[in-house]
Amino acid sequence: MHERPLLYYITDRKAFPGDEPSRRRRLLDKIAEAASHGIDYIQLREKDLSTRELESLAREAVQIILELRTENRELRTALLINSRTDIAIATGADGVHLRSDDISPQQVRALWQKTRGAGAPSTSSGQALAREVSPGDLIAVSCHSPEEVAQAAANRATFAVFAPVFEKKDALATKPAGLEALTQACHARIPVLALGGVTLQNAQSCLRTGAAGIAAIRLFQENEIAAIVTRLRG
Repeated sequence: MHERPLLYYITDRKAFPGDEPSRRRRLLDKIAEAASHGIDYIQLREKDLSTRELESLAREAVQIILELRTENRELRTALLINSRTDIAIATGADGVHLRSDDISPQQVRALWQKTRGAGAPSTSSGQALAREVSPGDLIAVSCHSPEEVAQAAANRATFAVFAPVFEKKDALATKPAGLEALTQACHARIPVLALGGVTLQNAQSCLRTGAAGIAAIRLFQENEIAAIVTRLRG
């Protein structure tokens, strides 16, 4: 089990109450909270927004994290944009999160090299993954089977997010993969984060399979992040 599990907050502004401006403010406040309390990765996953709206929101999120990094040089939170490599590049985000049926990580890296001159990830032994990858090199991939995780590794993804591990209240028709499949997925050459129905009560069982960390929406968004981070890493 990893001594310091990686933590990945996936956003969902529509879960916040109020009108759109209120939900947007709440989301940006939550992003600031997550970055301030040691969340390794944040995925901006607002798929219903138009390109212009998503780019505007991403720019604000990037600015918030940059300001926090200026205040605290130890802060290493990275922002990834769901599926939209173009917006990740345009806004200076740290990376992109790809769907299982998305373009390949190799295609993303080629785009990044062409537009920003980014090369392959530079690593430093003994440090957490979030500190090993330079900005612009992070590519996460959603996977639903051990085979997809192996393919993501072969395609040079930075890490995989394996889901759903457990049954989700809002997706009862979706069959959970379970801990055995997660264990198999964790044999891949890249870190694997567990997603889907993960709670404080079952998170440790995911980490005992060899998962490098936990990804979640509600777990982080509906709770005080400092307390959640302490529980998961304590």
